[in-house]
Amino acid sequence: MIRNVSMSVFAALLGATALVTSAAAATADNGRQITQPINEAQRVILSGNTRPEANAKNDRGAVSDDLALDGMQLLLRRSAGKEVALEKRIRSIEDRNSPEFHRWLTAGEIGAKYGPASADLVKVTSWLEAQGFQVNGVSPSRMMIDFSGTAGEVRDAFHTEIHNLDVKGVHHIANMSDPQIPAALAPAVTGIVSLHDFRPHTNYHSRANYTFGTDSCYPLKGGSGGPCYAVVPADLATIYNFNPAFSAGYTGLGETVVVIEDTNVYNTADWSTFRSTFGLSSYTSGSFTQVHPTGSQTCTNPGTNSDQGEAILDAEWASAAAPNAAIELASCKDTTTFGGLLALENLVNSSSPPPIVSISYGECEAENGATANAAYNSTYEQATAEGTSVFVSAGDEGAASCDADESNSTHGIGVSGFASSQYDVAVGGTDFGDAYAKDQSTYWSSGNSSDYGSALSYINEIPWNDSCGSVLIATYYSGSGVTYGSSGYCNKGTDHTDFITTASGSGGPSGCATGKASQTGVVGGTCAGWPKPSWQAGFIGIQSDKVRDLPDVSLFAANGVWGHYYVFCDSDGGGCSGAPSNWDGAGGTSFSSPIMAGVQALIDQKTGEKWGDPDSDFYSLAAAEYGSSGNSGCNSVNGNGVASTCVFYDVTQGDMDINCTGTHNCYKPSGTYGVLSTSNTAYQPAYGTATGWDFATGIGTVNVNNLLNAWP
Repeated sequence: MIRNVSMSVFAALLGATALVTSAAAATADNGRQITQPINEAQRVILSGNTRPEANAKNDRGAVSDDLALDGMQLLLRRSAGKEVALEKRIRSIEDRNSPEFHRWLTAGEIGAKYGPASADLVKVTSWLEAQGFQVNGVSPSRMMIDFSGTAGEVRDAFHTEIHNLDVKGVHHIANMSDPQIPAALAPAVTGIVSLHDFRPHTNYHSRANYTFGTDSCYPLKGGSGGPCYAVVPADLATIYNFNPAFSAGYTGLGETVVVIEDTNVYNTADWSTFRSTFGLSSYTSGSFTQVHPTGSQTCTNPGTNSDQGEAILDAEWASAAAPNAAIELASCKDTTTFGGLLALENLVNSSSPPPIVSISYGECEAENGATANAAYNSTYEQATAEGTSVFVSAGDEGAASCDADESNSTHGIGVSGFASSQYDVAVGGTDFGDAYAKDQSTYWSSGNSSDYGSALSYINEIPWNDSCGSVLIATYYSGSGVTYGSSGYCNKGTDHTDFITTASGSGGPSGCATGKASQTGVVGGTCAGWPKPSWQAGFIGIQSDKVRDLPDVSLFAANGVWGHYYVFCDSDGGGCSGAPSNWDGAGGTSFSSPIMAGVQALIDQKTGEKWGDPDSDFYSLAAAEYGSSGNSGCNSVNGNGVASTCVFYDVTQGDMDINCTGTHNCYKPSGTYGVLSTSNTAYQPAYGTATGWDFATGIGTVNVNNLLNAWP
């Protein structure tokens, strides 16, 4: 790793650390892109790198020139030829018929063969130091430079001011305009990942507290309460058929699952309490550790912050899916860069990159910014080349990821820039359809087992959707599936008020991975999505939109709208003493992502190797099952009558449509609330389920034991 080095020894250290042979060194110098002398008067704007909150309304003036900004990141750009070569190499690594199948690369090899030219690195780092910055490190992949300086140095070097902001009563700092760099450097520089302190949102939602009746988990017509069947690890194992795999010894033994965070957990004993309460402590090889990965990017111990609830649920539910695996929480303190990204970068640039990681945070593409989107894509691409499987929460706000945690969608259709790369598995969210079908007694025992389980079998699934825009909710409570218009459910008296929310499993087309939105948080302007990966093209139900579509696969993720949610132990929250019925309850794709990461640990254990991005195999297996017209035997509406051979369950009932206001992708013919739609003038809900793949649940949910047995 290269840290705190002077430029007099920079080139020598670069050669010693990243290049392994003289031939590799010659290869590394191909693709040189900086060919002109640096002229400070000739500059280019790094477009799409200003937060929408950095506006006149929120502006409270410039910060002090001497404000220290540590851990800034400059993302570099490999030449077009090298990018094509790396993508081709990754396809070969994933191709079972290739002699390079699973011949994973190291970070040093990626840097030497596919990274920016060493001469370009020297010029960029020399320029940074000439502006007064301290270069802290250059990643072995050669794609990221970590540097520190002051707000005054940022203003002078990048021609943008850092200001204080007041956003809804919360203090922030951010650059007020897109940064600029000398035009000569532009061919080798993508941009600055972040010059602000805004953080991504977590993807979990606490259990909804409905006010209908007493002892109710969800409202029922007439005011009486609906029964509660919370989901614990034993239920998860029954519903998704983990138990035969566990019995066969596939429990994650010898595998490691890393959950990426920007915080530590409040109390590490909570993980043990969760396991002992729910019968997992008998898997004695399971462990939990917290690390703060050091390397070329700034990483310090973050302590705890408001995200610690996210951290503990990630660790606990990854362990529920892979109870004998080592669960590792990797976290760094937030700088101007999200600490989770710093942790992941240091991990994939280490000598032993992890086999599996899970990320439960998100930010919509249009607000994350072009450089930050590129940083996640580049890091995931590197992870894939090294054999690391990356699972990411698709989001908790339907198809409106720029309206996370809001009551209404106002920004239209957009997806999370954390999940939209082709190099990650985007994990969506479902709910169970037993309450809608008024058939709960078929699927849940009236009593609990010793480990608090009560599920009896697989349960028919629907998309997780708390909104009045849900046709199923509207039908159940009003007798009509009409959600829009002044007589539709979203505008009908007061019956709908518990359902004015964006909370629902996310999906949609990548739309603003690159470029810049002309309106804050709204896909448009020069925005463009990531291209469609080969394993999605031609799949039944997939859109012919030429862009990456989300999600890939889903699991249960609801927070109680139909009486079901997850339980987790967090002694800083609701506590976890006594019966788990008194513990914290929540939902969200924050649960489904680490669980799928745990499933991957079982696959890795059974096959004895790591798999990089498993999407191509997921889609291949699903294509074999669904064919060109679907598989009626694996249709989730069959509930416990689904075929015993299904690898995936095709979710075909319901939608993830949500309520909206405004003019962006909002069909509102009358009334206060409309519903999210691909048309403003017609009802084209965003989005419903369909046979095969769909935006609501991807290729569906999994039968874990069948997935293991079918794995190629």
